[in-house]
Amino acid sequence: MVDVIIALVLLQYLLFGALVSKARGKYGVKAPATTGHDVFERYYRVQMNTLEQLILLLPLMLLARSYVAEYWVALAGVLYLIGRFLYFRAYVADPRSRSLGFTLGLIPVLLLLLVVLVGGLWQLLS
Repeated sequence: MVDVIIALVLLQYLLFGALVSKARGKYGVKAPATTGHDVFERYYRVQMNTLEQLILLLPLMLLARSYVAEYWVALAGVLYLIGRFLYFRAYVADPRSRSLGFTLGLIPVLLLLLVVLVGGLWQLLS
């Protein structure tokens, strides 16, 4: 179950990359430039912020399933997916409205980090 959610998280990231590519063409921002049109920059920031979150989320999901039921880890991944989707929609429309999506994407990362830290410490002290 966790593996499927991880695959969906990666698929979402690929989709964001494809949307950046499409926005690059639509707004005339030639590679390797990452600036040049406000809306393109929003798409680009969504992709980069998602990458920044992925580097935390993916190993935490793999580690956390050693300490809690896979169901909970998968649920955290689903919450992340929803949060990132909301973040994408809000950020592209108006970056000031991104807070809900950002928070919903960050909460699972923080919860999984807590699970791994507490689980690892518990295992170490047992």
